[in-house]
Amino acid sequence: MALEGQNAAGQTRRLILCPLELADAPQIQELFPHWEIVRHLRNVVPWPYPADGALKFIRDVALPAVERGDEWVWTLRLRDQPEQVIGILNLRRGDHENRGFWLGLPWQGRGLMSEACAWANDFWFNTLGFPVLRVAKARDNAASRRISQKQGMRVVGVEERDYVCGRLTSEIWEITAHEWRNWKKGAG
Repeated sequence: MALEGQNAAGQTRRLILCPLELADAPQIQELFPHWEIVRHLRNVVPWPYPADGALKFIRDVALPAVERGDEWVWTLRLRDQPEQVIGILNLRRGDHENRGFWLGLPWQGRGLMSEACAWANDFWFNTLGFPVLRVAKARDNAASRRISQKQGMRVVGVEERDYVCGRLTSEIWEITAHEWRNWKKGAG
């Protein structure tokens, strides 16, 4: 698999996915630190969120991981407002947590993250060539669970994990490349 240097931009019907840049920090800093967004994220997210949290995350965590070829990170933007960051989606190597995301509060509940995740699943399987995608999520995170359910994923494990809001039951969801391609045929 040729994985380095493949953090290309993408588009869906309503979204543009742009590779994360340091210049995105001010918009992310404004949108991200809301309890409704962070509560079901892993407890590696500092809370309360510091004033320089987005800058430090992009500079010290996300971009180095992208440069190593361990992660692929995009900002989400509406096609009719390409200057406005509305969320983040990332893919990462690993056995249990290959995709993560968050979406700003004004854009939640519109199906935008389902659209972005479908694009990311295609990227994971068709561009990067991985055979399986796994995502971990708090069982209490109903919106995130719905995305996995709607996209043909299944629960393959349950464990306790620490989130910003505390220790919660987590589910590991999975789909293989073959299952994803079959799901897309049936969904289209």
